[in-house]
Amino acid sequence: MKLPKFILILFATLTLTGCGIYSFTGISTNADSFQVNYFQNNAQLVEPGLDLLFRNTLQDLIVNQTSLNLVNSGGEIIYEGEITEYRIAPMTATAQNTAAQNRLTIGVNVRYYNTLNEEKDFERNFSFFYDYPANAQLVGGTKDEAFEIIFERITQDILNASLGDW
Repeated sequence: MKLPKFILILFATLTLTGCGIYSFTGISTNADSFQVNYFQNNAQLVEPGLDLLFRNTLQDLIVNQTSLNLVNSGGEIIYEGEITEYRIAPMTATAQNTAAQNRLTIGVNVRYYNTLNEEKDFERNFSFFYDYPANAQLVGGTKDEAFEIIFERITQDILNASLGDW
């Protein structure tokens, strides 16, 4: 009776340790610290506070999904750039030729610097959108939901492009 239990424990131990260290997030870096510099809002239509909200969202994502430490300066990983697009456009029309749905699109140009491996540096544009009914105003809860959805997607794309090992 003890032999099957021993074999089961031995098999489980070898299976779990045989794979080595695995990161479920797919993050791969030797860095210990990162910094997110100011993202200036250079969009034609400027939404007040959007730059700070984006910066905080990016910082929070990296802190929550990696073991990197956030620093104000001297980070081994550096993110910077600018918000390049904030646009609201009609998407679908009704039979009366009025907008049935609007789309908010936000675009960000990101410069990524890895001081430990400069071959991984890049400058890239990231953007995403949020569709909402044309009869709804983009204020209050609708705006907060739009920013949350858009920034969640953009920041995850930035993280995957910079530190993801997919």
